[in-house]
Amino acid sequence: MSRLPDPAIARAARLACRTDAPRPTSGMAPGFTQCNMIALPRDWAWDFLLYAQRNPRPCPVLDVTDPGSHRSQLAPDADLRRDIPLYRVWRDGVLTEETPDATAAWAEHPDLVTFLIGCSFTFETPLQQAGIEIRHIAQGCNVPMFLTDRDCRPAGRLRGKLVVSMRPIPAGRVAEAAMISGRTPAVHGAPVHVGAPEALGIADLSRPDFGDPVTIRAGELPVFWACGVTPQAALMESKPPFAITHAPGHMFITDIPDTHWQV
Repeated sequence: MSRLPDPAIARAARLACRTDAPRPTSGMAPGFTQCNMIALPRDWAWDFLLYAQRNPRPCPVLDVTDPGSHRSQLAPDADLRRDIPLYRVWRDGVLTEETPDATAAWAEHPDLVTFLIGCSFTFETPLQQAGIEIRHIAQGCNVPMFLTDRDCRPAGRLRGKLVVSMRPIPAGRVAEAAMISGRTPAVHGAPVHVGAPEALGIADLSRPDFGDPVTIRAGELPVFWACGVTPQAALMESKPPFAITHAPGHMFITDIPDTHWQV
């Protein structure tokens, strides 16, 4: 039986998120689950819970807080207002601020309900252990993410398009990458699409909607996974009065080992 990673690694990574200059968390605290985050006023929480239930591939919910709470059982000593490297504040569907500390914004709505959503960074560790390079880690940049033309299933007042993350994978290893990521459906699972970005309405892989472009080498295929930035696309289209999210690529690092979600 493999040894579980030391939770002190996750705690140290969260401390670095508080004290260092904001940077994407891919590759940080390997072996520990990372999460996307969205916090909404209580009046919108049911709509989002239903939206996530109807769109489980991009929005796999791992935890939901009580209204007003900034604590999660996924990392009991963490503070959801401060332990993500970079936050986004949304007002009426418009991004109005990015900040490394969301404490002041959080105080504007004392009834915020926070959803922590599985992140594909979680299965990058087993991909790397299998010898599959994660290009954005190798190039020291953020994962490329794209807004597709695929509608998510609406729920209540929320509707929006699917967002996907992309990783170049050698053609001969795509099936292996799909099998490895498919073992963790709680963090997006297997890819939703391979090759042919135009089939998703993506015109140019060198111009991601979020994150950074990466090199695609000869013999590699672009492989697309459902992405936890999808809720931010719903914010832009549905325009709730207020929300706080993580900045794309800047995740909440939990104390839960990656292996917890494997099936």
